Amino acid sequence: MPHLILIADIGGTSSRLAVVGTDGVPRDIQIHRNDDFAGFKQMIEADLTRRGDGARRAVGGAVLAVAGPADGEIIKLTNRDWSFTKRDMRRHFGWQKFAAVNDFEALALGVPALGPDDLVAVGSGIAEPDAPILVCGPGTGFGTAMLVKQGRNRHVLTGEGGRVRLGAADAEEALLLGHMVRELGPVVVEHAVSGSGLARIHRILTGATQSPEDVITAAKRGEDAARETCNVFLRLFGRIAGDLALITNARGGVYLAGGVSAALAPLFAGSPFRDAFAEHPPFEARLIDTPVHIIVHATPGLIGCGQFGARLARTLKPGLHVV
Repeated sequence: MPHLILIADIGGTSSRLAVVGTDGVPRDIQIHRNDDFAGFKQMIEADLTRRGDGARRAVGGAVLAVAGPADGEIIKLTNRDWSFTKRDMRRHFGWQKFAAVNDFEALALGVPALGPDDLVAVGSGIAEPDAPILVCGPGTGFGTAMLVKQGRNRHVLTGEGGRVRLGAADAEEALLLGHMVRELGPVVVEHAVSGSGLARIHRILTGATQSPEDVITAAKRGEDAARETCNVFLRLFGRIAGDLALITNARGGVYLAGGVSAALAPLFAGSPFRDAFAEHPPFEARLIDTPVHIIVHATPGLIGCGQFGARLARTLKPGLHVV
């Protein structure tokens, strides 16, 4: 008898999968490296096989949060050559219910359920009740979403903020972006503010080719060159987050998501992030009053997927198999 929903937070680099029932609480979380699979179906098949025949029979549907647009029939990851159609995915696995959402939509849906241990404050500020909330941040790319409240309901508006053009605010940034333009052509936000963007900034500033993980580890050890790279990165991130906060009127707070944000969490306090976030004349006072938090929960995307999955679990019909 199907009574569970498979939920997945599928990024450009790795994916997190779990199952939920009507309570919406993710259980049996499994993490997969995307490089180990040829596509969505292969990864999900491997995940279900690992859970066993009983779990496979109990799963009657799925909610997949994907790092890319999810409002059409064809779903493609922005930063990986994976795609599927919603109809084919549902029929292939015989699911009664199936939904695909943008990964930052899932993140935004999960924000109200985050507790104090899941967040690190960056500066101060007081959220206005029921005001719009911005969720943004770097991982493989750069994602954005806005959570708005209408009556008793919350709705998510997603976008592709990582693909907007990136400009320079001073001479130092102009030099940095000049290098990127020569290498990439027109520069967008996620060329600089993403995992690969952090590595790119480090290479431009130092001449050294290192992974973003290695740069962040070195910065945490106090190595000057790596720390300077992270400060440049966080200054850009702060300015972009401030831009987006003004665009969305995010007086309900700004939540910084993505694996890079969480990894950099210990470095925010001594960085230019908060000053760059607020430096948007004549609206400095508004942004100073806007609270900013880093999401450090290990699987925040699954929380939002779980809320969505719980609603689907309540509608599963006993014994029905889609073919």
